[in-house]
Amino acid sequence: MSREGMTRRRMVGAALAVGAAVPIGVAGRAWAASPASGPVRLTLPGPTGPYPVGTVPLHLVDTSRTDPVLGPGHHRELMAGVWYPARDVRRYPRARWTSPAVLRPLLMSGGFPADVAVAPLTAGHEGAPVRRRPVDERLPVVVFSHGAHDHRADTTIVVQELASHGFVVVTVDHTYDAFSEFPDGRLTVPVDVPALGARDFATDILFVLDRVDDLAAGRNPDAGHRQLPAGLLGALDPRRVGMFGWSKGATATALVMSEDRRVRAGLSLDGPMEPTVTTDLDRPFMLMTAAFPRAEEPSVAEFWSHLRGWRLNIQADGAVHSSYGDYQVLIPQLARAVGMSDENLRSWIGTLAPARAARIQQAYPLAFFDLHLRHHQEHLLDGPNAAFPEVTFIP
Repeated sequence: MSREGMTRRRMVGAALAVGAAVPIGVAGRAWAASPASGPVRLTLPGPTGPYPVGTVPLHLVDTSRTDPVLGPGHHRELMAGVWYPARDVRRYPRARWTSPAVLRPLLMSGGFPADVAVAPLTAGHEGAPVRRRPVDERLPVVVFSHGAHDHRADTTIVVQELASHGFVVVTVDHTYDAFSEFPDGRLTVPVDVPALGARDFATDILFVLDRVDDLAAGRNPDAGHRQLPAGLLGALDPRRVGMFGWSKGATATALVMSEDRRVRAGLSLDGPMEPTVTTDLDRPFMLMTAAFPRAEEPSVAEFWSHLRGWRLNIQADGAVHSSYGDYQVLIPQLARAVGMSDENLRSWIGTLAPARAARIQQAYPLAFFDLHLRHHQEHLLDGPNAAFPEVTFIP
């Protein structure tokens, strides 16, 4: 989101946190009304992999940490999602990108009418059984950390692409810096007090990695012990774990890798790398830069200088900070619904065509994790490719 949009998010978050109503005039730009034809149903491109996709939410409670808002007697709670290759999806409904309760404040935070859109359906099927062939095969795992004032679904294009190619992906809402809903209906939104930094995100992920170990060992980490999809327990391979993040979540990825060797490969989607990461890393790391290129961001250049193993930096021409996530595809659909000008739309998504951005999101993270978690040689990462003329390799 733009800096202006982030400011709106803080206003909306503070108001919702105390139960106040947020009129559209306060949160929005000039888009005060929804289309006369009713809310637009947003869509996402489907994944390209050979397997259908399953998904299940997890409610996780970290009893070692006190809730930073509710205080003593309350523990840190997180909502997570697990995405995976599915065996059979015929009887299982497709999952929504996010719930209506989450979508309304999320839209308002960006200045859109709360009822302008219906969340897209994803490729994930709720509760579908896990595909494992052979049956004792362990599946590589990738963990995702979102950006500031955001939510765990914001890179669903990437997440469902990885799952359709045989990865398990665990996505996490960083409570109080995320739009999130718990199983009992509690809604949390981003607030500025407490202010969560990248290190707080990293601490969340270190806890989630322990829950990945639980799943791998056949233990159900869900706080309510809700039934998990058939075949999920014991399916994850704790020896093949990667991580990626967008913005603040990308910085958290670097911090986690500096503290925990369970993460064998890391990918930054335009992370600012603040606070500056000065620990040498000997494991593979890839930067997909846009608003925070090494040439202009000393903290990113400093981090790059500490990468002692395999490393790569690519950048898509015309990309802005949000171009490597779902917003690049969703904002143009909202723009048509509210009559946004082309100039205003470019301020949100840059000049990288949404369809091309989606293909880049699908191809490059998959190639990276395929190479470093499954050791499949991916020539896409060798250098410029005629199929992706927008992508520049930065030495």
